[in-house]
Amino acid sequence: MIHIYCGNGKGKTTAAAGLAVRMAGHKKQLLFVQFLKGSYTGEIDILERLNGITVTRCDKEYGFFSSLTPQDKNNLIKCHNNNLDYVINNMNHFDMIVLDEIFAAYNYQLADKEKIKYITETYKGELVLTGREPNKWFMEKADYISEIKKIKHPFDIGIGAREGIEY
Repeated sequence: MIHIYCGNGKGKTTAAAGLAVRMAGHKKQLLFVQFLKGSYTGEIDILERLNGITVTRCDKEYGFFSSLTPQDKNNLIKCHNNNLDYVINNMNHFDMIVLDEIFAAYNYQLADKEKIKYITETYKGELVLTGREPNKWFMEKADYISEIKKIKHPFDIGIGAREGIEY
């Protein structure tokens, strides 16, 4: 089945990571792929230590889309497409695949849309997709859709990301 965690609120990646931990607890094999994230995060650190979880992501933090140089954008696209190729070539080995922040990669043309659609249409396990503003096509394909809506966030009053909470 296809799961979507979307919206402008905090917790989409956290929900996907929690589901990954639950699956690993049942001795399932899963792949956790992050898009647009390359710096250290607590969830990736712990997920990489758990049996049954394979993590793949870019090895560099490129920053926000609006600040990408043309060279950074090309490097990021290459990294994302390499990760998608890994998913396509290995998806039958996993009970669950998480594509974290896939909607931003899709919407900003930072990954091959046809590869993303191919994975969505052909993968037979649990597929978890996260990010803001999922395309209508994904919404129609999904079996679960959870929207996480921001009501209030410390960022609104100038408080930056905090270790253990936002990363």
